[in-house]
Amino acid sequence: MLVISPKKQSFYINFISKLAFSSSSSSASSSYSLQIIQDSEHKSLSNPLYNFLPETQNPNKIVDLICSSLKKGDSHLTLLQDDLKPLLPHLGAHEISRVLLRCQSDSVSALTFFNWVKNDLEIKPTNSNYCLIVHILAWNNKFSFAMKMLCELVELVKDCPHSVDVFQDLISCTEDCNWDPVVFDMLIKAYVKVGLIRESFKTFRKTVDVGFQPSIVSCNFLLNGLLKLNCIDQCWQVYEEMGRIGIRPNTHTFNILTHVFCKNGDVDKVNGFLEKIEEEGFDPDLVTYNTLISSYCKKGTLNDAFYLYRIMYRRNVLPDLVTYTTLMNGLCKEGKVREAHQLFHRMVHRGLSPDIVSYNTLIFAYCKEGKVQESKSLLYEMMGNGVYPDTFTCQIIVQGYGKEGRLLSALNLVVELQRFGVSISRDIYDYLIVALCQDNRPFAATSLLERIGQDGYVPSLEIYNELMESLCKCDSVADALLLKDEMVDRNIKPSLFTYRALICCLCRIGRSGEAVSLMDEMLESGMLPDSQICRVLIHGYCMEKDVNKAEALLGFFAKKFQIYDTESYNAVFNMFAEDGDLSKLMELQKRFLRLGLAPNNLTCKYMIHSLWKGMERKFQVE
Repeated sequence: MLVISPKKQSFYINFISKLAFSSSSSSASSSYSLQIIQDSEHKSLSNPLYNFLPETQNPNKIVDLICSSLKKGDSHLTLLQDDLKPLLPHLGAHEISRVLLRCQSDSVSALTFFNWVKNDLEIKPTNSNYCLIVHILAWNNKFSFAMKMLCELVELVKDCPHSVDVFQDLISCTEDCNWDPVVFDMLIKAYVKVGLIRESFKTFRKTVDVGFQPSIVSCNFLLNGLLKLNCIDQCWQVYEEMGRIGIRPNTHTFNILTHVFCKNGDVDKVNGFLEKIEEEGFDPDLVTYNTLISSYCKKGTLNDAFYLYRIMYRRNVLPDLVTYTTLMNGLCKEGKVREAHQLFHRMVHRGLSPDIVSYNTLIFAYCKEGKVQESKSLLYEMMGNGVYPDTFTCQIIVQGYGKEGRLLSALNLVVELQRFGVSISRDIYDYLIVALCQDNRPFAATSLLERIGQDGYVPSLEIYNELMESLCKCDSVADALLLKDEMVDRNIKPSLFTYRALICCLCRIGRSGEAVSLMDEMLESGMLPDSQICRVLIHGYCMEKDVNKAEALLGFFAKKFQIYDTESYNAVFNMFAEDGDLSKLMELQKRFLRLGLAPNNLTCKYMIHSLWKGMERKFQVE
């Protein structure tokens, strides 16, 4: 419970007095004119003729009517909603506050009314309305509801273009209603819950400045939030302020501060801090030791970690599963897997049941060392103990087999795990298909795809492309084309990579005409060819000795797509050079120059070769 510190009590009384004086001055200045209820969105209610209207049509009676209905129960509010339709436009922020103030001793009615206004009438309460309901709920010890409303208010104001001081609004409302200082304590926690840690820190400062003493629970809440944001300096500021105003820390406080030391890398200063904890009358608990051991393991100082592990037994703090798993992980990172396994057995011998994290730590370490068989033995052991493997367990063992080139063993393991009811993730299937493709076993990959497709697995474009490339490398173009059709049937659009793999394969096996048709299909789908597609098509026609089509295609790529591929140019040029007809070669050169294709050193070599062949032929004739 938040309390007022005695030395700041007089300051707070003066602070409230100033607020009251400001309010009374404002009232006095307005007493010279007719008192009216102002609201920016509603008309004034000052017309005396309203009193001649029936009660349900008199705006001056809206508060009385609502309060009367609240006394009769929830259902009367719903019925009243229809009766009050003409008056609802007059229900403004001021009227809402008046109803709430009349319900100060009845928090249930106050909350019922507030939710009715907000949810049923869809009227947005003001910050002042929210602060009143929070004070009323807290005064009546409805702390969970008060916290919910505070969090709701903080969420509403956090995106406001102008700065909103919820703390000041809560202070202002204390003039009109019963209140409990605990609301300011709750505000510190509310800001942390919503994720506004810096606002929580500011509220902590303001709370202390006006003479309130936050509870240790709120301080711990704030410290934990600051720690997560890595606001180390502010953590120590809060801790120092706690000591200054007499807030006694508890074990949870010291555990958070131990985390602060470790996160800041000041593990060496921890011993002094632990001594201070003991001077305060607190003994480090399991959380403290686990935090320190984890920090030492991350730092790589395993000797210090195991020293604390031994100290725990001397101080009757028994290590738990987290302690052992942390130490095992530290050993595994240093390559001491056998020692980690021995520690695992010691843990079991002392009555602790290993969980999935403990097993995964060892399984991962063994796979990393290439000892997949030991990992598999641990897998069987964990299932025998009722601990079922997760995706990480299965993935690291499957990948371990893959690294050793034992894909068949990996596939058999997957089948075996499925038989035991273990769910296999799509990442594992993706890995196996890609691994089989990279091992030039596309038909095994296709067979796997057909089998897992029955269980609802649909490969991504990337997986299809891996399989497509593998089939094309094996010149299995018929299967590759069927795979493309399957992609289209599943509404997976083939990519440039897909078409390139197929076009390369068709040209390589002497089916350049089909490759050109496939390129036309690709163009119709909105994709443009690249220089590699240009190159393989022209080389394909050159292999088939169809020079005219090769030249026409080269011109097509240059004019249509501005692809000026020198390698393709030289391939066509070399075909003409083989004839040894210099005049034809010179004409070809002129045509290429007009297209923007320029010769290089290799072109000149082909030109010289053509001249030499022409001269040889001439000498043979003579």
